[in-house]
Amino acid sequence: MKTHPKLTAILFFLLCHITIASSAPLYMAVDNIALSCGTSGNTKAADQREWVGDLDSKFFPTEESNHKSITSPAQSQASENTVPYKTARLSYFPFTYVFPVTPGPKFVRLYFYSASYSDFDKSKDYFTVKAGSFTLLKNFSASNSLGKETLIKEFCINVEKNQKLNLTFIPFPSNYYAFINGIEIVSMPIKYMYYSPQGFTKDELVPEYVGQGPQFFINYSMALEMVYRLNVGGNPISPMEDTGMFREWSDDRNYLWSEGWYPNELSVKLKYSKIPNYTAPDTVYRTAISMGPNSTMNLVSNLTWGLPVDTGFDYLVRLHFCEIDPKVNYVSSRVFTIYLDYQIAEERADVISWADDKQYTPIFKDYVVKIENKGNEKNHTLSIDLHPVSTPEIAYWDAILNGVEVFKLSDSNGNLVGPSMPPPVLDQQPTPTTNKFSTKKIIFIAIGSGVGFLLVLTLVYCMILKKLKKTKRYGSYHPQPKWWCWPYPYKQKLTRTKASSLPEVLCRYFTLDELKTATNNFNEELIIGVGGFGNVYKGVIDNGNMMVAIKRMKPESRQGAREFRTEIEMLSQLRHVHLVSLIGYCNDDSEMILVYEYMKNGTLRHHLYDTDNDPLTWKQRLQICIGAARGLHYLHTSTKHPIIHRDVKATNILLDEKWVSKVSDFGLSKMGLDNSAVSTVVKGTVGYLDPDYARRQQLTEKSDVYSFGVVMFEVLCARKAMNQRLHAEQRNLASWARKCIERGTISQIIDPYLSNKMVPECLNVYIELAESCIRDQGIHRPTMNDVMEKLEFALELQENVDKAKDTNSKEVSLIHHADTSTPWYNNVYNREVLASTNGTELTTISSGLSFPGLNSVSISITSQDVSTTTKTSEA
Repeated sequence: MKTHPKLTAILFFLLCHITIASSAPLYMAVDNIALSCGTSGNTKAADQREWVGDLDSKFFPTEESNHKSITSPAQSQASENTVPYKTARLSYFPFTYVFPVTPGPKFVRLYFYSASYSDFDKSKDYFTVKAGSFTLLKNFSASNSLGKETLIKEFCINVEKNQKLNLTFIPFPSNYYAFINGIEIVSMPIKYMYYSPQGFTKDELVPEYVGQGPQFFINYSMALEMVYRLNVGGNPISPMEDTGMFREWSDDRNYLWSEGWYPNELSVKLKYSKIPNYTAPDTVYRTAISMGPNSTMNLVSNLTWGLPVDTGFDYLVRLHFCEIDPKVNYVSSRVFTIYLDYQIAEERADVISWADDKQYTPIFKDYVVKIENKGNEKNHTLSIDLHPVSTPEIAYWDAILNGVEVFKLSDSNGNLVGPSMPPPVLDQQPTPTTNKFSTKKIIFIAIGSGVGFLLVLTLVYCMILKKLKKTKRYGSYHPQPKWWCWPYPYKQKLTRTKASSLPEVLCRYFTLDELKTATNNFNEELIIGVGGFGNVYKGVIDNGNMMVAIKRMKPESRQGAREFRTEIEMLSQLRHVHLVSLIGYCNDDSEMILVYEYMKNGTLRHHLYDTDNDPLTWKQRLQICIGAARGLHYLHTSTKHPIIHRDVKATNILLDEKWVSKVSDFGLSKMGLDNSAVSTVVKGTVGYLDPDYARRQQLTEKSDVYSFGVVMFEVLCARKAMNQRLHAEQRNLASWARKCIERGTISQIIDPYLSNKMVPECLNVYIELAESCIRDQGIHRPTMNDVMEKLEFALELQENVDKAKDTNSKEVSLIHHADTSTPWYNNVYNREVLASTNGTELTTISSGLSFPGLNSVSISITSQDVSTTTKTSEA
């Protein structure tokens, strides 16, 4: 029979296409960058892949002019390969690589060779690596990588349209350095790989959330870290043998906990009808591990792999399957149960059924597993167990697996970092002649430390007894406290004169007459703060022994009974040195009054702008921010569910007589949910309001982070969060600061008083942190814990330089004492009691340790201007 030429050509094309689809890698990466750091020109690795040197190239890192990185060859070459491990870029200061790439998901691979480089101590390579808002590595050390000579860290990161991929290397402080040997950027296919954003059309390829819910969408706003990529039952696969994405596949022998059979069909033609042929190399699907033909033995055992992982993260587990046994050729031939971390992920896994009744058809199944952090557990072994289903209709009581990939998923803060080791203490080893002396010295030190510890305990005990006796003598201590706002294990009914619907055991109840006496009948001369809620008065209670701030709400105040009750309930259950303390309340005759400890130096806002107060020093501002961050971090983490403040602003950060900052005003606070948002009516203050929260009405801890970022810019610039008198572009401080950072003009809006008083490294850390806090989407913002740690780091950078200078003058704390020879109110009217003093520098920050019953006499805190707003109001 004669065949038509066109038909012959079509058949030939289809035959070639099928052949290629079954064996050849068809994926061609749009971005394929292999960068060899610390060298110039192009060099070829042992696998013949070409690497580009970063010297004199478009990928040369950006860094500060006075903090240049250097390049250095490794003093001893890596045994397996010289490229890219031959040279490295190293620095004691941050440096950033910027990659202009096409939009879409990318593989990012970092190559490290732990070797000695000129002028760098091999053991002091502790640093952090960030990719935009993602933290890829933190306090990372290649020299502490469990004896591995070379190390590759692989990540998946999506690059949005009109964005560049930035990789920043940040050394650990105190003379530690960062380094990198090679960077690889490779585009990955948009579909059928590891991302499954919401709206993904192939629902069967969206991972199941094992033990948690039906599905888990891995959105492009997340980063992934490759933890394991195993060719089960086969040999390792090199990057050049991959399907065009240069992935390296290891064998599974180090992780297999059980005996197994190793079926392989190396010559079989695979049928890629369910997934693309670039999903994994053909070798992965042509080799496997099964339990073997002994059904009796199979029923009393599992196929088990154990994979150590970090706790506290979700993990994507991709299992690759392909039925390559010629006898297993119909549905229900081989059915098994899949357990992930001892939870059922798949009750009846039937590879032939998944492959639409076809043999030799590759398929994969994705699952997401939550590995919780229980107690002090830092590491956990993620188990994969396969067990045969043994019903009569099933021919082979067996299980099979061809490949495994495990990826760590970034948390809501863009963090991929598990527990990190602290930098080692570099001590010299004692010589043999000093060993005996050192041993004796250690014994004496141990004995001395023990005696010293006992003396300290004795001293503290005596001080407590003395304090208790003193407070009892003044009448402000009760053996069974009736009024101090602390959750004591026992509850005693409070002494009160009138009924109230509020809980009796929360804190002290004041009568209206008591508070009238405390404020000289709410004398206007004692007003220290005014807001939409009403006035704040300065007053004295307990026979003049305690100064307090008394917030009296107007009957028509927008802050109603619900906020009044919320503040009492919140503050009565929370105790922290950086949270303002509530002493009590009054609910008589329709009055809503709150009584706080007095904060001598008022609000943060009153020391930044529109004030006659002396400007705060830069160090004071840093310490105030650190204290407030600690208070917010406590709110977010101290209870089972996070407490979201919802109205963080400069007027709600108060300063005591030592300039210790405390967060105040909890009327809008709301209990959050772990790892999820709370749907709620939008409330807050214009200028500080999280745009992501306002847009979606979904409240998370990141809303507080945004507001705190605005406060940080207020502190830096001494400008209002919202100023309607300015030009439209400049009215909103957050958006204006962001534009100035983009334009490189941020220095023009910094408080002139701070000129030449800030260490550049400290300022850079501060600005970078503040900018990250006010990012448009909450998922791209840091946690309050990250904010707290970064601020402490910034302060350390400032102090290190300050200590190096010859500073002969220090700011002296001025403390005004009340004249107790005259009535307290006379001194108040003469503006002598608790007059605001300036210039006092914060020298210490309390660790937060407190003793129930003693805080009432040792800490003075109140609200001077606690201006909460309901719905939205102008800052």
